[in-house]
Amino acid sequence: MKKIVAYPLSFCFYFLFGLVLCFFHPILWVGYKISPNSLDRCVSVLNLFLIRLLLVLGIRVSIEKPSLEKNRPYIIVANHQSTFDIPPILWFLRDLHPKFISKKELGKGIPSVSFNLRYGGSVLIDRKDSIQSIKAIRNFAVATYSKGHSAVIFPEGTRSKNGRAKSFRPSGLKVLLKHMPNALVLPITINHSWKTMQYGSFPMGICAHIQLKVHAPVATKDIAVNEVIEAVEKTIKGSIVA
Repeated sequence: MKKIVAYPLSFCFYFLFGLVLCFFHPILWVGYKISPNSLDRCVSVLNLFLIRLLLVLGIRVSIEKPSLEKNRPYIIVANHQSTFDIPPILWFLRDLHPKFISKKELGKGIPSVSFNLRYGGSVLIDRKDSIQSIKAIRNFAVATYSKGHSAVIFPEGTRSKNGRAKSFRPSGLKVLLKHMPNALVLPITINHSWKTMQYGSFPMGICAHIQLKVHAPVATKDIAVNEVIEAVEKTIKGSIVA
């Protein structure tokens, strides 16, 4: 019964989703022309709209987070369950200026989203070209760190379709840790986001509760990189709810 109801609700959601992205595209362009900070603010508001739009599907989003220092770089590390992991990070952690490592395919063809990935400080990588990817992540880390912004990485590489965590692929995270030496690592556990895509792209899942748990920041100074990654992975996976 729930899947049957999901069809008309998903149609409404995708229609409104497309309208919101198209509406904000010129707004992001104007923000970009004014200043990088203006673009960041426009992106934050866009993602607030996208979070609220999930209510059409009966999906709500909540976050649990500690007090965080502003105006300092973080390396935000999270498990990955769906596309809708991203709007809550961009909205609820907007003061940290989160920038993403994304696959190059997302850099074109999607109103607002592709524009922000190309011009908003994120990086697009070719996952089939490891040399290009590492070089791009290195340049991204240096630029992000110099601005006091935060880098977001999903070390699993791909989304989990059932909520169960996959093994971390540490290469990208190692590059960030090397080139953002004094950044704090911020582990995030995301739960139930996978339920939005449990039937695939259409229809979408309904009546889910996406929950983000932001753990205490981890200082990395004088700690071996492998130890940091192991501790962060354990922290994130330890809070995943089946």
